[in-house]
Amino acid sequence: MTDLLHELIFRSADRFPDQQALIHQKNRISYAGLAKEINSAGAAMLALGLGRAERVAVYLEKRLETVIALFGATGAGGVFVPVNPLLKPEQVAYILRDCNVRILVTSADRLKLLSTVLSQCHDLHAVMVVNPAAAPTTISGLNIVPWENALVEDGHIKAHHSIDGDMAAILYTSGSTGKPKGVVLSHRNMVAGAKSVAQYLKNTPDDRILSVLPLSFDYGLSQLTTAFHVGATGVLMNYLLPRDIIDTVEEEKITGLAAVPPLWIELTRLNWPGNISLRYITNSGGAMPRATLDSLRSALPGTAIYLMYGLTEAFRSTFLPPEEVQMRPDSIGKAIPNAEVMVVRDDGSLCTAGEPGELVHRGALVSMGYWNDPEKTAERFKPVPSRQSGLTIPELAVWSGDTVRMDEEGFLYFIGRRDEMIKTSGYRVSPTEVEEVIYGTELVGEAAAVGVPHPVLGQAIVLITTPRAGTKLDQDALLAACKLQLPAFMLPSRIECREGSLPRNPNGKIDRRLLAQELQDAMEPEA
Repeated sequence: MTDLLHELIFRSADRFPDQQALIHQKNRISYAGLAKEINSAGAAMLALGLGRAERVAVYLEKRLETVIALFGATGAGGVFVPVNPLLKPEQVAYILRDCNVRILVTSADRLKLLSTVLSQCHDLHAVMVVNPAAAPTTISGLNIVPWENALVEDGHIKAHHSIDGDMAAILYTSGSTGKPKGVVLSHRNMVAGAKSVAQYLKNTPDDRILSVLPLSFDYGLSQLTTAFHVGATGVLMNYLLPRDIIDTVEEEKITGLAAVPPLWIELTRLNWPGNISLRYITNSGGAMPRATLDSLRSALPGTAIYLMYGLTEAFRSTFLPPEEVQMRPDSIGKAIPNAEVMVVRDDGSLCTAGEPGELVHRGALVSMGYWNDPEKTAERFKPVPSRQSGLTIPELAVWSGDTVRMDEEGFLYFIGRRDEMIKTSGYRVSPTEVEEVIYGTELVGEAAAVGVPHPVLGQAIVLITTPRAGTKLDQDALLAACKLQLPAFMLPSRIECREGSLPRNPNGKIDRRLLAQELQDAMEPEA
């Protein structure tokens, strides 16, 4: 039985010691080797003074040491904090301060970037440096040690005691407005998530799962936890171009690939080889445009497509089985194994079929709340609706803030995030509904609908697009398509075309909030 997160690896090491656990470029490590390295890294952290439940931040691109450090931290009885490698020094310093990081694992070049801000991180005690040759040798108040020198052979130092209800990780949610929030995940949350996802994806030790998303993103981290649960092989990749992903799928005979909609859009523009090894692909982090889904089904006829919905506060909530994709391509499916999902009115009562309401998730995957933020935790984590009778201690669920509807057969359909819904002419408009029409024209590369302040409408809808490669945007054709398929109150008041790609947040999703802020700033007169 596996209760703690790092035990996923140890259990697979017992069952499949010689099976490849991780691959990064030419570096390959077996489950037995990975288990040994994790023990050594955990012992090193304990030797550096890591206390029970203290935080270890890992600020590295995807590589073997990144994974070893993350799971070594939990093995020692600590808590890992994966920091997105795209973040800038001030953003990294905020995270280190916010959750009182004790040990930082990073590379020499990244340590140089951080050298001017680490003095602000008063709880930071030690830095373990990968590839230390060019690293600063001293930073005031910090114990800087080379990674290889710090590792303790055989890991003899005894780890702090942990149970499955203890903290295992803090994942910081990205956001363009306000500071990111740290979502606290227990061992139980993450182990239950790995088992649930691996169950419906039918993962086996024969799978080779490509990791292209950031490990600081719960969806990206899930590629590793599901692989480790079943003894599959995880392939780490820091891609530069979408073409690199397809090449790696071919070279490494990848069977499982996960991505977010903007990346799937880019991948559909490329030619996929015949006889591809992919057994399945998954989408989360936003609705996949219908045109993109159709292109993937055409390019990958033998590959199962799983459409999923998740939120960091509950790791994963729903999935649509591949056999339902043709009939219900707009659905996010039903609850994953070992979870219950409800659609709830503002007063806490359950919605009827077809009635929009807030998605509420209960079960073992509901996280422990936001780090050091009781106010925001109380807003999002509230008692389970209609289940309080007789309970002395009420069960908490995560109230997603997302609006969905459920059909009569129980399939869910995403409408929009409450904080991204556009309020215009007294109506609430989902950006994804407008974007779906635009993607359906096959005239654009990317599209984002956002609301901007308007003196009469409340908010006006602005559509920001990029042209498809090798084409020129036809705004009249886009507006005509909108008029044909959307009511008047949902029509864009303006269509703006941009070259290149639309801005992304650190998890690779199109950043609607940033676009809306840019438009609003452009509208405000100079002081």
